[in-house]
Amino acid sequence: MIKRKLKQYFLLTKFRLSFTVMISALAGYLFNGGTSWKEATILCVGGLLITCASNASNQIWERNLDAKMKRTMKRPLPSGDMSVTEAVIAVILFVGIGLWMLATINWPTFLLGLFGYVSYVFAYTPTKRVSPWAVFVGAFPGAVPPMIGAVAASGVFSLVPGALFFIQFIWQFPHFWAIAWVAHDDYNAGGFSLLPSRTGRSKASAFQIALYCLVLIPFSLLPWLFGWTGNISMILITLIGGVFYWYAYKLYQTLEIKDAKRLMFASFIYLPIIQFILVFDRTETFLNHLSHTAEITLF
Repeated sequence: MIKRKLKQYFLLTKFRLSFTVMISALAGYLFNGGTSWKEATILCVGGLLITCASNASNQIWERNLDAKMKRTMKRPLPSGDMSVTEAVIAVILFVGIGLWMLATINWPTFLLGLFGYVSYVFAYTPTKRVSPWAVFVGAFPGAVPPMIGAVAASGVFSLVPGALFFIQFIWQFPHFWAIAWVAHDDYNAGGFSLLPSRTGRSKASAFQIALYCLVLIPFSLLPWLFGWTGNISMILITLIGGVFYWYAYKLYQTLEIKDAKRLMFASFIYLPIIQFILVFDRTETFLNHLSHTAEITLF
């Protein structure tokens, strides 16, 4: 009974996806100089709860549409395994506790958490059936996690949180469009049209996916351009970005679902690797700077 209920909440909150969002927030926190593990834990748990609430709210809103799609019809609400009332109560608890936890860090972090939830549920979700522009709308709350982490560390909105925001903002377009390509028929059954071109799985859509993958490279290099990281990250990010673009170009050539799947899985790997590289390289750059400063002071 308990195992079954946990599985229902696992599906309702898209827990694996929510967990990756938490990792992005933690990366932003560490990149911007956060050092308190207590604060980092509060950030991760609070952010995880708000993300879980956002995903659950999305499923409450779209439960009738989910029943029409093979990939979502077994979710707890369309399948009848969970009542809407129970899901709503869970959302209220997740949002309330999550926002309270972020507020204990600082108010800018709380405001970003609130913005992420409201924009995802009340802007992105209803737009999905109206226009492919929903991906653009959804990219805003989707890019908030590393920004929340960076603001949690500093307490202020600045260039560092902004740069991290834009990296994840651009990444979301090829990421989500690859998913939309793979699930295109299913999305159509639910009334969603989410590929960048209304022609669907076409050269026009594939071209835009490849273009965003290409644009993602200079955006991912913003920390290096601003001097926050060293040449290690510049080289690695350029190489990884080139590989990611190659997957998109391959899709443009073939228009095959198998190549869209490869791009989709590559997008899942790309973001955490890039964020890890940025955190590691900034830490190394900062330590080297401290060492150099100490040498100057001593001699």
